[in-house]
Amino acid sequence: MNVKKYNQDGAEVGTVELDSSVFGVEPNEGLVHQYVVNYLARQRQGNAHTKGRSEVRGGGKKPWRQKGTGRARAGTSRSPLWRGGGTVFGPHTRLYGYEMPKKMKQRAIRSVFSDKALGENIKVLDKIQLDQIKTKDIVSILGKLDLGDKKCLILDEGRNDNAALSCRNLQKVKFGRAALANGYDLLNAECVILTEAGLKKVVEVFG
Repeated sequence: MNVKKYNQDGAEVGTVELDSSVFGVEPNEGLVHQYVVNYLARQRQGNAHTKGRSEVRGGGKKPWRQKGTGRARAGTSRSPLWRGGGTVFGPHTRLYGYEMPKKMKQRAIRSVFSDKALGENIKVLDKIQLDQIKTKDIVSILGKLDLGDKKCLILDEGRNDNAALSCRNLQKVKFGRAALANGYDLLNAECVILTEAGLKKVVEVFG
């Protein structure tokens, strides 16, 4: 599949071929759903933690003798039945996600890339080079590509601080490294913008 290549001024400067190993596979909707559910689950911190009866401080001494007092038997003052005792079935620190095989993750990401390509929602730029950190410059580039009102994901390779910081204040624009692309961000974007270097890295990592 061939797509047009643009420069920062929005002018067409040629065409580039999208590798079929990444952009030409049959999208697997079920696998993508599994990937996204796992990805979102792994974003949860899971820091909530309550202390059980074995974790609460104190309670080592038996409150009173076993028999003869007329009261119920008690072995510790940290029983869940007592004030100041442990919590029964409370939350504990945990990871909500699970391990997903690497090949399944890559296939899910290839499915999203292919779906974007089929919907003609992939744009290729020769490069993104800004002389200074300026949000207006990114807005200008997107406007020239007729993407001013769309949710965009920009993928570049290597360090590009000026572009990354210029995108940071735009609600509908996200900048990332091509090698670290994830299926959720790809799926969430209406249009994926790849630089030539980013496209080459995507094929290298996910192809």
